[in-house]
Amino acid sequence: MRSSAIFLLIAGGSVFAANVASTKPTYSKDVAPILNSRCVECHRAGEIAPMALTNYSEVRPWAKSIKERVVTHAMPPWLADAHYGQFRNDRSMPQKEIDTIVAWVDAGSPEGDAKETPAAPKFEEGWNIPKPDVIFDTGKDYEVPSEGTIAYQYFRVPTNFTEDKWIQAAEIRPTNRAATHHVIVFVAGPGEKGLGNGGQEGNLLVGIGPGEQPMIFEPGVAKLVKAGSTFVFQMHYTPNGKAFTDRTYVGLKFAPEPPKYRADVGMAMQVSFKIPPGDPSYEVRSTFTAKKDIELVSLMPHMHKRGKDFKYTVTYPDGRQEVLLNVPKYDFNWQLTYELKDHMTLPKGTRIDCVAHFDNSPNNKYNPDPTKEVKWGDQTWEEMMIGFFTYITPNVPAPAVTATGH
Repeated sequence: MRSSAIFLLIAGGSVFAANVASTKPTYSKDVAPILNSRCVECHRAGEIAPMALTNYSEVRPWAKSIKERVVTHAMPPWLADAHYGQFRNDRSMPQKEIDTIVAWVDAGSPEGDAKETPAAPKFEEGWNIPKPDVIFDTGKDYEVPSEGTIAYQYFRVPTNFTEDKWIQAAEIRPTNRAATHHVIVFVAGPGEKGLGNGGQEGNLLVGIGPGEQPMIFEPGVAKLVKAGSTFVFQMHYTPNGKAFTDRTYVGLKFAPEPPKYRADVGMAMQVSFKIPPGDPSYEVRSTFTAKKDIELVSLMPHMHKRGKDFKYTVTYPDGRQEVLLNVPKYDFNWQLTYELKDHMTLPKGTRIDCVAHFDNSPNNKYNPDPTKEVKWGDQTWEEMMIGFFTYITPNVPAPAVTATGH
């Protein structure tokens, strides 16, 4: 009787062990879908990430590193405080997916049945947006030296548009992302000089910085580029030890028809600040007041290497306040845009208030020099404080011109 019980216990244990083994995650069935939905957009050939993660042979050598990065929430990059706001492009990985990756790595990172591996997402070769309808470049090559400081470079490129164009998606592609800190394409309207409209609200078409993704609007929303406009490329090069020749491109995808809403970019910006040497948490505030009814679509805080945290708060005309976005640990290497899950209506007179803190102390490992006072400036060792936001307003067609008789 005793031996029979032992046999049954052993047999039962074997069945249990087999069941446990069968539930261990595999790359093909469990991990590949996670990487496809959250990682391969950047982790594929020709994109900004340092390695591709589109198949098992590419992923397996990085398994332990992937585990470490997802457990610490370093990847996928998402800096928003979960207590405030909801965002349709939320990249944060659910705990269930983190646990799946951890279990897979701890089990030895098995591939599983290769036939179960889902196909990788399809991307337009060379682009993250749908195939562009038109591509512009800076018009000439620029020789970037291996070292030194380069002032912002500006390239004016006529669009030669003979009619107004509505842009639903746009993407900038520099030759060398590592040594190109950022690119902004401004729109100077017919007859406008410089950046057009003073480089302020309404004329910023698209930009790219560390970690920033392309501009893609939902159907029915687009930006206007008037006939006869000129694109102004603002180029910020940061030499990194190797000279190269740059010719930066921007690809545009036109809306199929005039949109229901026009998109524009606004800024809550502060340029008058002096960050004292060694200050670990210097506060800077900025504000924007809506001059008309608008619908808020997205937010993008911008600082440089001393940026510590950034918060957007909206104050309605009746005094009500609401925190839209809180970034408690700002990261200069991830200039993310936070797309609101639902558009937010802001009546005329509503304020967007931004509060940022800067760490100019020796404890900030990215701090170029904690012994110096820091002011507004273009270079990365200087500072900026801009609360960018995109908003939309109804696209009201111009009234038709009718002939009058006598």
